Amino acid sequence: MTEFLRRGAPGMKSVKDMPIVQDGPPPGGFPAVRYARRLPNSGPGGLTLFGIGVAVIAYGFYKVGEGNLKRRAIKEEKLEARKALVPYLQAEEDRRWVKAYSSFVEKEKEIMKSHPDFKAEESVYKTRWLPPARQVGFWGDA
Repeated sequence: MTEFLRRGAPGMKSVKDMPIVQDGPPPGGFPAVRYARRLPNSGPGGLTLFGIGVAVIAYGFYKVGEGNLKRRAIKEEKLEARKALVPYLQAEEDRRWVKAYSSFVEKEKEIMKSHPDFKAEESVYKTRWLPPARQVGFWGDA
């Protein structure tokens, strides 16, 4: 209860003479207050999200498969090109080896000309023939 004080009102001799003003509900009452928990619909459901995830992953696997096929085709094309070039490269290497070997034999004949029994093209180790290995490493050509 709230008292409403009017100062200087005529005929007021005591507090009891003051009019009583009470706060109350408006006529017809207050509107209903909704106090229940309300969760808004915050997006698609779990099954929908799962389906979208499966679709995205399936599309990714499809693109990876396409890339693998393309990469495999390019690799096969490179391999076929190399296979076509191998005979020419081998012939070039054989020519280089024959030239180097004949140069070696000539040097050997020049060095060993004072020994009549020595045959320059014969191996001194008596092992089976192998082509010379390519030099690999810090000081080698490769």
